[in-house]
Amino acid sequence: MTGNKRKTASKASPYHRIIVKFGTSLLTAGSDRLNEEMMSMLVAQVAQLHRQGLQLLVVSSGAIAAGRDKLGLTRERKDIPFKQVMASVGQGRLMNVYDQLFAGHNITVAQALLTRADLADRAGYLNARNTLLALLDLKVVCIVNENDVVAMDEIQKDKFGENDNLSAMVANLVDADLLLILGDTAGLHTADPNRSSEARLIPHVESFTEEIETLMSGMPGEQGTGGVATKIEAAKLATASGVTVIVADGRQPDIVLDAVSGKTVGTRFLPVAKLESRQRWMLSGLSTRGKLVVDSGAALALQKHKRSLLAAGITEVEGEFQRGDIVDICDSQGTCLSCGITNYSSGDISVIKGTHSNKIATKLGYDYGSEVVHRDNLVVL
Repeated sequence: MTGNKRKTASKASPYHRIIVKFGTSLLTAGSDRLNEEMMSMLVAQVAQLHRQGLQLLVVSSGAIAAGRDKLGLTRERKDIPFKQVMASVGQGRLMNVYDQLFAGHNITVAQALLTRADLADRAGYLNARNTLLALLDLKVVCIVNENDVVAMDEIQKDKFGENDNLSAMVANLVDADLLLILGDTAGLHTADPNRSSEARLIPHVESFTEEIETLMSGMPGEQGTGGVATKIEAAKLATASGVTVIVADGRQPDIVLDAVSGKTVGTRFLPVAKLESRQRWMLSGLSTRGKLVVDSGAALALQKHKRSLLAAGITEVEGEFQRGDIVDICDSQGTCLSCGITNYSSGDISVIKGTHSNKIATKLGYDYGSEVVHRDNLVVL
């Protein structure tokens, strides 16, 4: 924002609860350290929306970059323990900058460091949700980051992958209306804009068609850990939970205000119907323990007719899981169709797959019902 002109977002904004994700490349302005001028510009926009009564939560990268700068180190060393050291040093620096910038707008900030393990358990998921919602009600702007000090790449189940995925999880967690993912790319293009002069920005995505899935591969990366592909994956998760997602270039003046006011910026991904809390938790993938592969008949029954999954339609079982665990249900091409809570363990299903329901008790010596996954415990993607 320049001069004395002050832009205001429309008071008729279609969104009320908003998650804004700032990427490392944006917060550093492409350098090796936090760029406080850029951060000030972004915070000012968030603060303006906050004054208008909107609820905002920030998912922020940048701790590792801040730690590297504080320690006077180069990018040459990239091993995981060392990144955790830099995150430990840099997280305090990152929060200090946010605290000072928001204080200039008389806004109190809080910090939340999360790992997948925190949210994988249903009780932990609800505790985190209740805390974040209470902060929003108190008009506190919470700064969320992944807890890189304890979450390790080697233990994949404890990692969100990067903060794009984390932002989608948080949007899911608090039932947000809008997830705004900001980095140094303008959105999804028809080709890599750095390599093709024919590349065109795609302003709207209504569904994840085969064409969109193809475009997701080979998209350019950024300074941080997440490139365009990870942003689109995050959009896929969030929209399935009923959240509108916009992926845009955060360097664009007034980008937050424009996006929230409903203007066409970046690529907007339209949401699917709203889901209730338990369904969003199931869909998040935080507690997924395995995968069931089904034949075409079962796939049709799940997607078109909203029916339960029966043993007869299952062709393969992947992973080890127990009765009551959440599993993904995929077709033979690997496309995930739905997820749900299984009535049988992986060992049981390996025995009864392809079997008619009335033969389950004969094969196992017991049964927990004719449905492997009941339709009431299914979320169809």
